[in-house]
Amino acid sequence: MSGIPLLEAKKLAQDPLTFAVIDEFSEGMLMGIVPFADVMGTGVHYNRLDKLPGVAFRGYNESHENSYGSVKQESEALKLFGGELDVDRAIVDLQGNQARAAHTLAKVKALRMDWEKTFIKGDSSTNPRVFDGLQKRISATGTQFVANASAGAALSLNKLDELLDVVKVPGQKYLIMSLAAQRLLTAASRSTTVGGFINFEQDQFGRKLAMYGGAFILPVDEDSDGNQILGFSEAAPNGSGTTFTSIYCVVFGGSEVTGIQGAVNGEYGISVRDLGELDNQPVFRTRVDWYNSLVIYNGRAAGRLAGISNATVTA
Repeated sequence: MSGIPLLEAKKLAQDPLTFAVIDEFSEGMLMGIVPFADVMGTGVHYNRLDKLPGVAFRGYNESHENSYGSVKQESEALKLFGGELDVDRAIVDLQGNQARAAHTLAKVKALRMDWEKTFIKGDSSTNPRVFDGLQKRISATGTQFVANASAGAALSLNKLDELLDVVKVPGQKYLIMSLAAQRLLTAASRSTTVGGFINFEQDQFGRKLAMYGGAFILPVDEDSDGNQILGFSEAAPNGSGTTFTSIYCVVFGGSEVTGIQGAVNGEYGISVRDLGELDNQPVFRTRVDWYNSLVIYNGRAAGRLAGISNATVTA
Protein backbone atom coordinates (compact mmCIF):
# COMPACT_ATOMS: atom_id res chain seq x y z
CA MET A 1 0.00 0.00 0.00
CA SER A 2 1.65 3.21 -1.14
CA GLY A 3 0.86 6.81 -0.26
CA ILE A 4 2.01 10.32 -0.99
CA PRO A 5 3.19 13.01 1.44
CA LEU A 6 1.30 16.27 1.82
CA LEU A 7 4.17 18.07 0.11
CA GLU A 8 3.11 16.20 -3.03
CA ALA A 9 -0.63 16.08 -2.32
CA LYS A 10 -0.97 19.87 -2.38
CA LYS A 11 -0.03 19.80 -6.07
CA LEU A 12 -3.22 17.82 -6.73
CA ALA A 13 -5.56 20.22 -4.92
CA GLN A 14 -8.57 21.13 -7.08
CA ASP A 15 -9.25 24.60 -5.68
CA PRO A 16 -7.28 27.46 -4.08
CA LEU A 17 -8.85 27.00 -0.62
CA THR A 18 -7.95 23.32 -0.42
CA PHE A 19 -4.45 24.08 -1.72
CA ALA A 20 -3.96 26.74 0.96
CA VAL A 21 -5.05 24.39 3.76
CA ILE A 22 -2.90 21.47 2.57
CA ASP A 23 0.00 23.86 2.02
CA GLU A 24 -0.22 25.03 5.64
CA PHE A 25 -0.41 21.44 6.89
CA SER A 26 2.67 20.54 4.85
CA GLU A 27 4.67 23.40 6.42
CA GLY A 28 5.34 21.09 9.36
CA MET A 29 8.74 19.46 8.95
CA LEU A 30 7.23 16.19 10.16
CA MET A 31 3.69 16.39 8.83
CA GLY A 32 4.83 17.34 5.34
CA ILE A 33 6.92 14.18 4.91
CA VAL A 34 4.51 11.53 6.27
CA PRO A 35 2.93 9.60 3.37
CA PHE A 36 -0.82 8.96 3.43
CA ALA A 37 -2.34 5.95 1.73
CA ASP A 38 -6.01 5.77 0.74
CA VAL A 39 -8.02 3.04 2.50
CA MET A 40 -11.61 1.97 2.01
CA GLY A 41 -13.99 1.62 4.91
CA THR A 42 -13.23 2.58 8.49
CA GLY A 43 -9.61 1.44 8.74
CA VAL A 44 -7.23 -1.43 8.04
CA HIS A 45 -6.48 -4.89 9.42
CA TYR A 46 -2.98 -6.26 8.89
CA ASN A 47 -0.25 -8.57 10.13
CA ARG A 48 2.79 -6.76 11.55
CA LEU A 49 6.15 -8.52 11.31
CA ASP A 50 8.06 -8.12 14.57
CA LYS A 51 10.67 -10.86 14.23
CA LEU A 52 12.13 -12.71 11.25
CA PRO A 53 11.90 -16.54 11.08
CA GLY A 54 15.05 -18.46 11.94
CA VAL A 55 17.21 -20.32 9.42
CA ALA A 56 20.00 -22.91 9.78
CA PHE A 57 22.31 -25.16 7.83
CA ARG A 58 21.50 -28.89 7.59
CA GLY A 59 23.44 -32.05 6.90
CA TYR A 60 22.85 -34.60 4.15
CA ASN A 61 19.59 -36.51 4.56
CA GLU A 62 18.50 -34.21 7.36
CA SER A 63 15.35 -32.10 7.33
CA HIS A 64 15.27 -28.37 7.69
CA GLU A 65 14.08 -27.16 11.08
CA ASN A 66 10.67 -25.55 11.22
CA SER A 67 10.78 -21.88 12.15
CA TYR A 68 8.24 -19.09 12.16
CA GLY A 69 8.52 -15.34 12.27
CA SER A 70 6.78 -13.32 14.94
CA VAL A 71 3.67 -11.80 13.38
CA LYS A 72 1.13 -9.78 15.34
CA GLN A 73 -2.40 -9.13 14.12
CA GLU A 74 -3.17 -5.42 14.29
CA SER A 75 -5.91 -3.04 13.22
CA GLU A 76 -6.05 0.71 12.87
CA ALA A 77 -9.29 2.67 12.82
CA LEU A 78 -9.52 5.99 11.00
CA LYS A 79 -9.89 8.92 13.40
CA LEU A 80 -11.99 11.98 12.68
CA PHE A 81 -9.72 15.01 12.55
CA GLY A 82 -10.51 18.59 11.57
CA GLY A 83 -12.26 21.68 12.79
CA GLU A 84 -14.74 24.48 12.23
CA LEU A 85 -12.89 27.62 11.16
CA ASP A 86 -15.07 30.64 11.98
CA VAL A 87 -14.28 34.25 11.13
CA ASP A 88 -16.52 37.11 12.26
CA ARG A 89 -18.33 38.84 9.42
CA ALA A 90 -17.21 42.21 10.79
CA ILE A 91 -13.58 41.25 10.21
CA VAL A 92 -14.36 40.46 6.58
CA ASP A 93 -16.43 43.64 6.12
CA LEU A 94 -13.79 45.91 7.65
CA GLN A 95 -10.57 44.20 6.56
CA GLY A 96 -11.50 42.21 3.46
CA ASN A 97 -11.41 38.54 2.46
CA GLN A 98 -7.66 38.38 2.96
CA ALA A 99 -8.27 38.81 6.69
CA ARG A 100 -10.58 35.79 6.64
CA ALA A 101 -7.88 33.78 4.87
CA ALA A 102 -5.30 34.78 7.49
CA HIS A 103 -7.57 33.80 10.41
CA THR A 104 -8.47 30.51 8.70
CA LEU A 105 -4.83 29.56 8.11
CA ALA A 106 -4.02 30.38 11.74
CA LYS A 107 -6.60 27.75 12.80
CA VAL A 108 -5.18 25.30 10.27
CA LYS A 109 -1.71 25.86 11.74
CA ALA A 110 -3.09 24.97 15.17
CA LEU A 111 -4.57 21.77 13.72
CA ARG A 112 -1.23 20.88 12.16
CA MET A 113 0.66 21.44 15.43
CA ASP A 114 -1.78 19.22 17.35
CA TRP A 115 -1.61 16.49 14.69
CA GLU A 116 2.18 16.40 15.03
CA LYS A 117 1.78 16.13 18.79
CA THR A 118 -0.60 13.20 18.31
CA PHE A 119 1.89 11.52 15.96
CA ILE A 120 4.35 11.45 18.88
CA LYS A 121 2.23 11.51 22.04
CA GLY A 122 -1.23 10.26 21.02
CA ASP A 123 -2.76 7.81 23.51
CA SER A 124 -6.16 6.30 22.75
CA SER A 125 -6.42 4.87 26.28
CA THR A 126 -6.74 8.40 27.68
CA ASN A 127 -8.48 9.94 24.66
CA PRO A 128 -10.25 7.41 22.41
CA ARG A 129 -10.77 10.09 19.74
CA VAL A 130 -7.06 10.07 18.78
CA PHE A 131 -4.76 7.43 17.32
CA ASP A 132 -1.80 6.06 19.28
CA GLY A 133 1.48 7.88 18.63
CA LEU A 134 5.03 6.56 18.50
CA GLN A 135 5.55 6.88 22.26
CA LYS A 136 2.61 4.58 23.00
CA ARG A 137 3.49 2.10 20.24
CA ILE A 138 7.16 1.58 21.11
CA SER A 139 7.13 -0.36 24.35
CA ALA A 140 9.91 0.13 26.92
CA THR A 141 10.27 -3.67 27.03
CA GLY A 142 10.49 -4.12 23.26
CA THR A 143 13.47 -4.46 20.96
CA GLN A 144 12.86 -1.04 19.37
CA PHE A 145 13.32 0.83 22.67
CA VAL A 146 16.81 2.07 23.52
CA ALA A 147 17.57 3.53 26.96
CA ASN A 148 20.06 6.38 26.75
CA ALA A 149 20.66 5.63 30.44
CA SER A 150 18.43 3.87 32.94
CA ALA A 151 18.10 6.95 35.14
CA GLY A 152 18.55 9.39 32.26
CA ALA A 153 21.68 11.23 31.16
CA ALA A 154 23.12 13.56 28.54
CA LEU A 155 22.63 12.28 25.01
CA SER A 156 25.21 9.62 24.15
CA LEU A 157 26.22 9.45 20.49
CA ASN A 158 26.90 5.74 20.96
CA LYS A 159 23.28 5.28 22.02
CA LEU A 160 22.08 7.43 19.11
CA ASP A 161 24.01 5.12 16.79
CA GLU A 162 22.31 2.18 18.51
CA LEU A 163 18.92 3.75 17.80
CA LEU A 164 19.82 3.94 14.10
CA ASP A 165 20.86 0.29 14.21
CA VAL A 166 17.60 -1.04 15.69
CA VAL A 167 15.65 0.32 12.71
CA LYS A 168 16.41 -2.59 10.40
CA VAL A 169 14.45 -1.89 7.24
CA PRO A 170 15.71 -0.48 3.94
CA GLY A 171 14.90 3.13 3.15
CA GLN A 172 15.72 6.65 4.21
CA LYS A 173 15.84 7.06 7.98
CA TYR A 174 14.54 10.15 9.79
CA LEU A 175 15.41 11.25 13.32
CA ILE A 176 12.50 13.04 14.99
CA MET A 177 13.54 15.24 17.91
CA SER A 178 12.89 18.58 19.56
CA LEU A 179 14.58 21.76 18.41
CA ALA A 180 16.43 21.81 21.74
CA ALA A 181 17.80 18.29 21.16
CA GLN A 182 18.86 19.28 17.65
CA ARG A 183 20.74 22.27 19.09
CA LEU A 184 22.56 19.97 21.51
CA LEU A 185 23.53 17.69 18.63
CA THR A 186 24.66 20.63 16.50
CA ALA A 187 26.79 21.96 19.38
CA ALA A 188 28.40 18.52 19.70
CA SER A 189 29.34 18.61 16.02
CA ARG A 190 31.40 21.74 16.72
CA SER A 191 33.26 20.14 19.63
CA THR A 192 36.66 18.63 18.84
CA THR A 193 36.28 16.23 21.78
CA VAL A 194 32.84 14.88 20.87
CA GLY A 195 32.18 15.28 17.16
CA GLY A 196 28.71 14.40 15.98
CA PHE A 197 29.06 14.26 12.20
CA ILE A 198 26.30 16.74 11.37
CA ASN A 199 26.01 17.76 7.74
CA PHE A 200 23.30 19.32 5.60
CA GLU A 201 21.71 17.77 2.51
CA GLN A 202 18.63 18.31 0.38
CA ASP A 203 15.84 15.82 0.77
CA GLN A 204 13.64 14.62 -2.11
CA PHE A 205 11.52 17.77 -1.81
CA GLY A 206 14.46 20.16 -2.03
CA ARG A 207 14.42 21.07 1.67
CA LYS A 208 17.85 21.54 3.23
CA LEU A 209 17.87 19.38 6.34
CA ALA A 210 20.49 18.48 8.92
CA MET A 211 21.70 14.89 8.84
CA TYR A 212 23.31 12.58 11.36
CA GLY A 213 24.58 9.14 10.44
CA GLY A 214 22.82 9.26 7.07
CA ALA A 215 19.45 10.08 8.69
CA PHE A 216 17.61 13.34 8.07
CA ILE A 217 16.68 15.27 11.22
CA LEU A 218 13.03 16.33 11.50
CA PRO A 219 12.60 18.78 14.40
CA VAL A 220 9.19 19.23 16.04
CA ASP A 221 8.34 22.33 18.02
CA GLU A 222 5.18 23.22 19.95
CA ASP A 223 1.55 22.18 20.08
CA SER A 224 -1.24 24.75 19.67
CA ASP A 225 -1.10 25.58 23.40
CA GLY A 226 2.57 26.53 23.22
CA ASN A 227 3.83 23.38 24.96
CA GLN A 228 6.92 21.64 23.61
CA ILE A 229 5.87 18.37 21.96
CA LEU A 230 9.17 16.72 22.85
CA GLY A 231 10.20 18.90 25.77
CA PHE A 232 12.37 17.74 28.63
CA SER A 233 9.35 16.58 30.58
CA GLU A 234 9.42 12.77 30.24
CA ALA A 235 10.31 10.21 32.89
CA ALA A 236 13.60 8.33 32.67
CA PRO A 237 13.46 4.70 31.46
CA ASN A 238 13.48 3.51 35.09
CA GLY A 239 10.61 5.86 35.91
CA SER A 240 12.62 8.39 37.89
CA GLY A 241 12.52 12.13 37.31
CA THR A 242 10.57 14.05 34.69
CA THR A 243 13.30 16.10 32.98
CA PHE A 244 14.09 13.97 29.95
CA THR A 245 13.17 13.73 26.29
CA SER A 246 13.24 11.14 23.50
CA ILE A 247 14.50 10.89 19.93
CA TYR A 248 12.68 8.68 17.41
CA CYS A 249 14.02 7.02 14.29
CA VAL A 250 11.53 6.21 11.52
CA VAL A 251 11.52 4.87 7.97
CA PHE A 252 8.43 6.07 6.13
CA GLY A 253 6.79 4.06 3.37
CA GLY A 254 3.81 1.98 2.38
CA SER A 255 5.27 -1.15 4.02
CA GLU A 256 6.91 0.59 6.97
CA VAL A 257 5.48 3.62 8.80
CA THR A 258 2.68 5.44 6.99
CA GLY A 259 -0.42 7.48 7.47
CA ILE A 260 -3.76 6.28 6.16
CA GLN A 261 -6.76 8.33 5.11
CA GLY A 262 -10.37 7.69 4.22
CA ALA A 263 -12.78 9.34 1.84
CA VAL A 264 -14.95 12.37 2.64
CA ASN A 265 -17.98 12.45 0.33
CA GLY A 266 -16.23 10.02 -2.01
CA GLU A 267 -12.95 11.98 -2.21
CA TYR A 268 -9.83 10.76 -0.38
CA GLY A 269 -7.74 13.17 1.63
CA ILE A 270 -8.37 16.52 3.31
CA SER A 271 -11.82 17.96 2.68
CA VAL A 272 -12.13 21.76 2.86
CA ARG A 273 -15.62 23.28 2.47
CA ASP A 274 -16.66 26.93 2.59
CA LEU A 275 -20.08 26.91 4.28
CA GLY A 276 -20.56 30.65 3.93
CA GLU A 277 -22.23 32.82 6.57
CA LEU A 278 -24.17 30.96 9.25
CA ASP A 279 -27.86 31.76 9.70
CA ASN A 280 -27.73 31.96 13.50
CA GLN A 281 -24.36 33.67 13.93
CA PRO A 282 -22.55 36.51 12.07
CA VAL A 283 -19.55 34.38 11.09
CA PHE A 284 -18.23 32.82 7.92
CA ARG A 285 -17.44 29.12 8.45
CA THR A 286 -14.92 26.86 6.75
CA ARG A 287 -15.06 23.17 7.65
CA VAL A 288 -12.01 20.89 7.49
CA ASP A 289 -12.53 17.12 7.69
CA TRP A 290 -9.77 14.53 7.45
CA TYR A 291 -10.25 10.87 8.40
CA ASN A 292 -6.75 9.59 9.14
CA SER A 293 -4.57 7.47 11.35
CA LEU A 294 -1.06 6.04 11.71
CA VAL A 295 0.09 2.52 10.82
CA ILE A 296 3.38 0.76 11.56
CA TYR A 297 3.29 -2.18 9.17
CA ASN A 298 6.80 -3.32 10.06
CA GLY A 299 7.66 -3.24 13.75
CA ARG A 300 11.35 -2.75 12.93
CA ALA A 301 10.67 0.48 10.99
CA ALA A 302 10.58 2.72 14.08
CA GLY A 303 12.62 3.04 17.26
CA ARG A 304 12.84 5.26 20.33
CA LEU A 305 15.83 6.53 22.32
CA ALA A 306 14.58 7.65 25.75
CA GLY A 307 16.10 9.23 28.85
CA ILE A 308 17.92 12.22 27.31
CA SER A 309 18.62 15.16 29.60
CA ASN A 310 19.21 18.79 28.65
CA ALA A 311 22.99 18.60 28.90
CA THR A 312 26.09 18.59 26.74
CA VAL A 313 26.24 15.59 24.42
CA THR A 314 28.78 12.85 25.20
CA ALA A 315 30.53 10.38 22.95
